[in-house]
Amino acid sequence: MPDILQRIGIKSTSPAAVYQALTTCKGLSGWWTADTKGDPGKVGGMVQFRFGKNGFDMKVLELQPESHVLWQVSDGPEEWIGTRLSFTFKQDGDYVILLMKHMDWKEPVEFMHHCSTKWAIFLMSMKTMLETGKGSPFPNDVKIDNWN
Repeated sequence: MPDILQRIGIKSTSPAAVYQALTTCKGLSGWWTADTKGDPGKVGGMVQFRFGKNGFDMKVLELQPESHVLWQVSDGPEEWIGTRLSFTFKQDGDYVILLMKHMDWKEPVEFMHHCSTKWAIFLMSMKTMLETGKGSPFPNDVKIDNWN
């Protein structure tokens, strides 16, 4: 199965700050979508991410403070249902290196290409939020096409 893979380095932050950006509604709404609800800080918790009329529901599968977060998509576009999102991060000198995998796509459809680009945009939003205090979550993200 094909996966989306992204890597970013976030300067002048800590793994704890990245963990907070991934496990709190305040953190997630600061870089991904302003419309985030649920319980991202609890294994088994559900999180709802809305992007205007579209959205995703995720179940939190794993939480390892300061190193790893894993979600599984339970509702959203057909291509996303059943896929998993893994965020692994560690300190490396002045940077926290974040590896993101959007795994288990059934096939590399055109929407997967769109999502790969959008993941890069949103991860850069996380980087900016953690480095400067202000990200660009939806609806203030970079638009690349009609799919949001």
